[in-house]
Amino acid sequence: MRILRVAQDIFPETVGGAPYHIHALSRDQAAQGHDVTVLTVSDSVDEQETVERNGYTLIRQPPKVEVLGNQLFTNTVGILRNNEDYDVVHAHSHLFFSTNVAATYCRWKGIPLAVTCHGLNSQRGPFWFSRAHLRTLGKWTYDSADVTFCYTDVEQTKLRELGVDADIAVVNNGIDTERFSPSGTKHDRIDAAVGPAIVFVGRLVDGKRPQDALAAFDTILERCPDARLFFCGDGPMRERLEETVAEKGLNDAVTFLGRVPYSEMPAVFRAADLFVLPSRTEGFPRTVLEALSCETPVVSSNLEQTAKIVDQTGATVEVGDIQGLATAVSDLVEDVQLLSDLGRHGRQIVTTRYDWEDTVRETTNALAQVAEISEPATSERTERSSPQIPVTRDEIDAK
Repeated sequence: MRILRVAQDIFPETVGGAPYHIHALSRDQAAQGHDVTVLTVSDSVDEQETVERNGYTLIRQPPKVEVLGNQLFTNTVGILRNNEDYDVVHAHSHLFFSTNVAATYCRWKGIPLAVTCHGLNSQRGPFWFSRAHLRTLGKWTYDSADVTFCYTDVEQTKLRELGVDADIAVVNNGIDTERFSPSGTKHDRIDAAVGPAIVFVGRLVDGKRPQDALAAFDTILERCPDARLFFCGDGPMRERLEETVAEKGLNDAVTFLGRVPYSEMPAVFRAADLFVLPSRTEGFPRTVLEALSCETPVVSSNLEQTAKIVDQTGATVEVGDIQGLATAVSDLVEDVQLLSDLGRHGRQIVTTRYDWEDTVRETTNALAQVAEISEPATSERTERSSPQIPVTRDEIDAK
């Protein structure tokens, strides 16, 4: 099968769940014998560049302009036109101009198209813009696809409520559970913490709400004076966060690790006692699965698509509830046995339901089915749901 993948970002140029998902999926499909080409944008090139990477072909184009966090490049249609012997186009996220253009072209030419939803709202641009985009051009993009991939039943339901009529396949966003395991080395700077190590992992942008983790830390220190907070990631908010830490005299308790290579992330999660993610919005973040796979419990904002698993492996709080975040974190780090029980249960859930090999297999099978369709599907729309998590938080607490 010949696959043309259209993506705004890709790992390792861009760190994050979606960029890594796109890279790893392309790498593993290429290893299976499929011919995979990825079209993306890159600040590091001045003109179009084609390179081979991990078995797949990567076409990088320089951005021409950036609008509300969306980098635009102008040759998407040209590359699509010059590669019309592919079997299927697989575009990623309705939020990006390249995906919208690919959907338009594929619909015009009758080319099989799949689109993956990596979250309904953007963390890069204003919330009002991403909501408006979703209800207009985003909806049109999903309706142009022969199949839309979602990570969760929640996103599937929201797209249906929006009026999206395309086939929707729910494919769990799996991870490598052998690499992300509780056994192995620990990050030395985190492991050296004298007390509970609380770790934030993600881009330091407003959508991830790292400022909430820092604001809650004052209260956490009142109950757990030896606690330590680690920010793993980089972004435009770092300078402001560092200034706040200095103003509050927290330099000894808060550490900025910067951008940590992805190869070292298992060591980060193993060394942490608790992972915090107070995001305003998410798709289905790999970081939650990676932490749990390393037996590290999670405290996150109460988002529909993640609450089911996080409520069983830590705690959820409402977005922006600083006091609630501080209380949830403090309650957990003060109960070492509960942390251990939740961690083990988290790994059980991830290894049962979120294995990366399953993600690759299910995605590839769906693309193969789409590739056989020469005209837009007219059969009855079908939906697939994920199995229910078998064990409840109450059962963990009862142990």
